[in-house]
Amino acid sequence: MKYTLRQMEIFVAVCRTESVSRAAEVLSLSQSATSTALSELERQFDLQLFDRVGKTLRINETGLQLLPKAVELLDRASEIENQLRGHAGFGYMKIGATLTVGNYLATILVAKFLQEHPESRIQLQVHNTSTIVQQIANHELDLGLIEGDCNHPDIEVQEWVADELVIFAAPNHPLAGLKEITMESLLQEHWILREKGSGTRATFDRAFQNHHAKLHIRLELEHTEAIKRAVESGLGIGCISRLALKDAFRRGSLVPLATPSLNLGRYFYFLWHQQKYQTTGMREFIGLCKAMVIGAARSDQVNLPDIP
Repeated sequence: MKYTLRQMEIFVAVCRTESVSRAAEVLSLSQSATSTALSELERQFDLQLFDRVGKTLRINETGLQLLPKAVELLDRASEIENQLRGHAGFGYMKIGATLTVGNYLATILVAKFLQEHPESRIQLQVHNTSTIVQQIANHELDLGLIEGDCNHPDIEVQEWVADELVIFAAPNHPLAGLKEITMESLLQEHWILREKGSGTRATFDRAFQNHHAKLHIRLELEHTEAIKRAVESGLGIGCISRLALKDAFRRGSLVPLATPSLNLGRYFYFLWHQQKYQTTGMREFIGLCKAMVIGAARSDQVNLPDIP
């Protein structure tokens, strides 16, 4: 066998960073050793895996065909090493979650997983849906937990649990307490919304698809907590997951607005690359996620466990 696992590891790192120097930092190697290993890999097989654009390396078609196989090989090798060392854990996983899932469910799930498997390691990244999808497509994450749609041809999508957005306001807002609010009334309000590219914004835009031009959007924010504070301050009305508003509704600092004519339902999903080798750790984590939502018809009905 002409190639080594170290060469594959360097190849994958360069793919992800688009730079030999940054890949060297990630792998704690010298830049010269990293560059030499990559050059030797290409020379051994008389092929080119990257296009050189200045100091940036852009993976070419040959490299793209190799990348998922190299990632799978490294994942399998890591599992074999853990087994040979007698480790009870599942190694290292990189999980990406969108903001609602990440802030209200994923952190609890990761904590529970690490309690049950203390020898495992997890890196949890929280971004919007479009970023998580792109990272899965680029093999930068092992698993994604998102709250928006994904139609990428290379990504496997699996439903997890139903979710629902809700339009909400401060308790002293003129629309609070009305039995049903018309579209005309909603279009007269100022809105505080998530940014484009988020799953929450995509669901909102679908619900208002025939009325976009009439919406008065005052603020677009990347964080649900910032939206809640802005609405509490009287800057306008908002629309985010009922899960994120559960405590605020219980306290009475925010109130739901009655909009039964709007379809604000959606799902949370699992994502992974179709060519991604699903490790034992991934399967265990997905199983934990599924177990958490048993008996819950919707995300805000999930009985969240206490983590000591």
